[in-house]
This record gives sequence, structure tokens and C-alpha cells, in this order.
Amino acid sequence: YRRILMNIIITGHHIKITPAIENYITSKFHKIESHFSQLINVKFTLSVEKNMHVAESTLHLPQQDIHAQANESNMYHAIEMLIKKLDIQVIKYKEKHTNHHKLESPRNQ
Repeated sequence: YRRILMNIIITGHHIKITPAIENYITSKFHKIESHFSQLINVKFTLSVEKNMHVAESTLHLPQQDIHAQANESNMYHAIEMLIKKLDIQVIKYKEKHTNHHKLESPRNQ
């Protein structure tokens, strides 16, 4: 099962992607988009393995891809933990790629 929203691709393995899960991912993902507008696209893969809910994601950014995974007993908790991990990595990426040099003011001549 595969669903595409904006630049978000949500895929499920052994799990049906319901509208509720889809809306939950999109609403939580807006937190990351608010920090960083240069996202090229993002892929979420949700699965169930031995009674554990697995949420993983890859964000495609300029010059780098970011991957994270979370395992929880509940899919919504797994998605929440995944978003937190991605958010931390996106903030680190943004800090690393932001020009920290202040613009020099023109000198009076």
C-alpha cells in the first residue's frame, strides 16, 4: 500500500495506512517543515514486526539524506518518536549548513 501527499510518501508493510495514520503523520511532520523549508521529499515506511510497530523515514535534503527509525508497542508512539528523532537531525543539519559568518558592514570611506 502506498500513498503520496505533497512531498510525503507513506508506505505500509503488513499494515494498512488509514486516513487517521496519514493525517497523524502529516500533522506531526509540519513541525519539521516549520524548521526547514528546503525539504526535497520524505518517505515514511510503517510496518509491524513481531508485535512491534516500526516507523522509519528518510528525508532527502540538499547535500544529504537523513534516516531515522523508531520501534514501539503502539504505531502512534512509534511515529511520535520518529518525528522527534527526525526533528533533532534536521535542526543539526540546519545548524551545520547555515552560514555563521555575519555579514560585514560596509566601511565608511
